[in-house]
Amino acid sequence: MTVTFNSGHSSTSAHAGRPDRKPRQRPATGGGGEGMLRDDAVETVATKTFAQLGLPEELLRALAEAGINSPFPIQSATIPDALAGRDVLGRAQTGSGKTLAFGLAMLARLNGGRARPKRPRALVLVPTRELAMQVADSLTPLAKSLGLWCRTAVGGMAFTRQADALSRGVDLLIATPGRLSDHVRQGTASLGDCNFIALDEADQMADMGFMPQVREILDLTPPGGQRLLFSATLDGDVNRLVKQYLTDPVTHSVAPSTASVDTMDHHVLQVSHQDKQDIITQIGAREGRTIMFVRTKHHVDRLTERLREQGVHAAALHGGKTQGQRNRVLADFKEGHTPVLVATDVAARGIHVDNISLVLHVDPAADHKDYLHRAGRTARAGASGVVVTLVTHDQRRTVRRMTDRAGVRAETTMVRPGDDELSRITGAQAPSGEPVIERRRESPRRSGGSGRGYGGGRERGDRSYGESRGGGYGQGSREGGRPGYAGRSRNGAGAGRPQRPAGRGPRRSYDS
Repeated sequence: MTVTFNSGHSSTSAHAGRPDRKPRQRPATGGGGEGMLRDDAVETVATKTFAQLGLPEELLRALAEAGINSPFPIQSATIPDALAGRDVLGRAQTGSGKTLAFGLAMLARLNGGRARPKRPRALVLVPTRELAMQVADSLTPLAKSLGLWCRTAVGGMAFTRQADALSRGVDLLIATPGRLSDHVRQGTASLGDCNFIALDEADQMADMGFMPQVREILDLTPPGGQRLLFSATLDGDVNRLVKQYLTDPVTHSVAPSTASVDTMDHHVLQVSHQDKQDIITQIGAREGRTIMFVRTKHHVDRLTERLREQGVHAAALHGGKTQGQRNRVLADFKEGHTPVLVATDVAARGIHVDNISLVLHVDPAADHKDYLHRAGRTARAGASGVVVTLVTHDQRRTVRRMTDRAGVRAETTMVRPGDDELSRITGAQAPSGEPVIERRRESPRRSGGSGRGYGGGRERGDRSYGESRGGGYGQGSREGGRPGYAGRSRNGAGAGRPQRPAGRGPRRSYDS
């Protein structure tokens, strides 16, 4: 069996097959080679087993125990290059298996080494806390099989616990840019031993304004280190990052930047203003897991309350929640206690929950990229799913232009509450009408990768990437001025920490 996917620059070089690389020279521009982001070449690669990819026996056993039996195309394509020491540039949508693509390669290369205190040996940089914890969920058991320590460093969790873990030695650190910058400034982490770097969801880091911090972080790592960069799109700031920090990268693209998943059905439902809430409620009462996307956290809370009043088991997720609250909401959603998640775009990336059968755009996405990121919560890893956008008469043209740019051919249907077509497309049904009572917990729940190492404990203020500009990715608590390392943590938690160096401009906070 073979798998066909697009590929950019993939020629061999002196780096291929050689783990030890010479330090790279980093010109201000260039360094990646012209044309490396081409998508017009097509490469056919034979499907391989994990054993054929050259992974250590311990990892093979751990994968088998986890029921992971065969690699996805992105894994078959990139792992051999990464094990050979090449810089890798991967274009892949969420749900394509890229976490194991970079994670397995990094763990294999870390095998046999030992981390020094405060000096992690490898770094996975991600844009959001939720994604960091999910990456940790996937990689921590695999790291343990090799005797390696995998930890997270994200905002909203106890800084001192993260510092304690770093002081004991961390082989693979999974971090968000803001919190890692805090650790570097406080001297609780040094990146001089980080010879293996993976940047996941690089385009979202660019969208959220993290690129200045990402560049500062990369400048602190060894110049000869290996870089693995994965992104859904490879233009703009991501392209500039590639040219500056990746050396002769081999490029693999397993999916176009538009929506071509043949197991995903797209629908646009035209509704009236007066019918919209009833239609949302009936969709919320359907069987199966549903994510509803809205633009503001106020709207999230208001819609969740209305749904629960009508008997729909819904929960709210947005940047105004503490990290502990967000962890509990996600845990209930994953475990099936809460089948409906109402969220801002904080959940558009990095949240992987199996069997989400419907994504509902209550508010249309701000642009085609946001549409695709939201839609990517369903039809993951070969599963099927439905993506529905509710539009009122005045939104039709805007949504049509957006779906065209996303490469989506959506079926448009006019519906009213109780219509057969509404039920056929979404599974909508009448709600029970009995208000949902808050479920009581016997003990606090801690979920995600951070919970294993130091994610529990007291919660801290959560002002991360809160709400969106016009419905896009939120800028949250970022204040005016140049981006850079945050001089102190939020809510006064950084009392006694060094002041920002003179000449750097006002502090710009990313509690990520």
